[in-house]
Amino acid sequence: MILPQLAADTLSFPPPSQALTEPDGLLAFGGDLSWQRMREAYRQGIFPWFSEQDPLLWWSPDPRAVLYPEAFHLSRSMARFHRHSPYQVTINRDFEGVIRGCAAERTGGTWITDEVIAAWLTLSQKGYAHSVEVWQDGHLAGGLYGMAVGQLFCAESMFSTRPNASKTALMLFCRHFKAHGGQLIDCQILNPHTASLGATEIPREAYLQQVAALQVLPLADGCWQTGEPG
Repeated sequence: MILPQLAADTLSFPPPSQALTEPDGLLAFGGDLSWQRMREAYRQGIFPWFSEQDPLLWWSPDPRAVLYPEAFHLSRSMARFHRHSPYQVTINRDFEGVIRGCAAERTGGTWITDEVIAAWLTLSQKGYAHSVEVWQDGHLAGGLYGMAVGQLFCAESMFSTRPNASKTALMLFCRHFKAHGGQLIDCQILNPHTASLGATEIPREAYLQQVAALQVLPLADGCWQTGEPG
C-alpha cells in the first residue's frame, strides 16, 4: 500500500480505517501544521507524530489508549504524597512553559520540534489547546497539554522535573474535567506509565464513535478559565 500524501490546498484526510497496520496506525504524510489542519485532524481521531528528520506523519492507531477521568488510579503512595503536596496547580497559566518543558524532557530526536511548538501555541491562542501547570515555589515543576474536542480532551504530552508533578497534574485535571462534564481523555498509545495511571485500550472504531459523539457536547462554563482547577 502506498502511503497517501496530504494536499496543501485541502484539509481532508484519508479515513482512519485505511491506516497501516505496520507501523501501527500510520495514515498519511505531508500537509502542514496549520491550526485549521490540526483542529480537523483531532476531530477525526488523527494526530501528527514525527521526528525532526522525518516528513510530517499523521497517525490513527488501533487500538487507541484512553483514560476515563473517573478511572484514574490513585496509588497509596501518591495519595500520601498528595495529602502533603508542596504543589500549586493551575490551568492555562503558562501553556508555552508546559510545551517547552515537554520538549526539553524528550531530548534526542524529540517530536516536539519548533514547528510543533509554534502550531500548538497558535491553537492555544485560538482557545482550542489547554495546559495544566504544576508549580513549586513559583517555578514550573511539571504539567500537561492537549486539545479540547467538546467533552473529549486529547492529551498530547506531559512532563515532570520534580517528584509526582505530572501525576499531580493528571490527577487534578481528571477531577476538574469530570466535574465540568468531560467524559474521555485520549492518551493515543498505551505505555506502562499511562497504564499504571488507569489508561486502557479500546478499538479504534469505538474511539472514533466517541470522538464523533463527544465533540458536539459542550463542557460546563469555566472549565478552561485561567486559574486553579475547581
